[in-house]
Amino acid sequence: MGGTVDLSVDIGGMRLRNPVMTASGTCGYGEELAPYMDLRRLGAIVVKGLSLKPRPGNPPPRMTEVPSGLINSIGLQNIGVEAFVRDKLPSLMDLGVPVIANIFGEDVEEYCLLARRLDGSGVAAIELNISCPNVKKGGMEFGRIPEEAHDLVREVRRATGLPIITKLSPNVRDIKEMAMAVEEAGTDAISLINTIPAMAIDVERRRPRLSSIIGGLSGPAIRPIAVRMVWEAYQAVKVPIIGVGGIMGASDALEFVIAGACAVQIGTATFIDPAVCEKVLKGIEEYMDRHGIRRFVDLIGSLEVS
Repeated sequence: MGGTVDLSVDIGGMRLRNPVMTASGTCGYGEELAPYMDLRRLGAIVVKGLSLKPRPGNPPPRMTEVPSGLINSIGLQNIGVEAFVRDKLPSLMDLGVPVIANIFGEDVEEYCLLARRLDGSGVAAIELNISCPNVKKGGMEFGRIPEEAHDLVREVRRATGLPIITKLSPNVRDIKEMAMAVEEAGTDAISLINTIPAMAIDVERRRPRLSSIIGGLSGPAIRPIAVRMVWEAYQAVKVPIIGVGGIMGASDALEFVIAGACAVQIGTATFIDPAVCEKVLKGIEEYMDRHGIRRFVDLIGSLEVS
């Protein structure tokens, strides 16, 4: 990096040296990418989703490639919040890069317990995965009903002093309505989108390719949907937006930024190229140099529609 441009960005009081992050679920707890790239070059590390207790996840097969994407049904496998804080977080914090903990629960109380446990742990922020079923409300996803999402964010806001990033589901009637609901409830930022429900079939065996039958689609196939939702949310809310979904290179990341995202998360692309985050960062800087843009924040929401 030549240092000729200012790539820094502020997200809910969390200062990032650049706008490129990992996406939750695709780099484990960060160390998996360490052999392939300098993790200190990242704007932030978002670790895979954490629950109160360890989870084994779904039985295999739980990932399958499809045209322009990947369907996964890992089942939120993780080591649990206590093991993360004890065994993983100290080495991550040594990197000097903000660590964002993605959390999920089966009810509001679990989310709040997780948030309280992470308060003061050293993580820089909490990302709420609200694409989970609320077992106390009949299994409907928190992220599908604005009122449910609002109440969840409001309670987590009361439980922690950490910045809150709410990761929105694309499986909603109106993403603007959902974004406004969580903004009103006190979220400091929004990340979108999460994966899209999908399935694939082995026609020779006439069997589903995943043990769970349905999984979440990620990768380039969902990027135009994600860009559209970022642009719509940008028209509706004032909190920072983090763009996620199918970013394979710098131009993909820039689509999100120009549409209104102040930062991006990269996930599925790391399975193809574990060093892709560094390449995206370099590409953004080269773009800014080429266009004479000195501050990254001047690119945010710069789409010209007339």
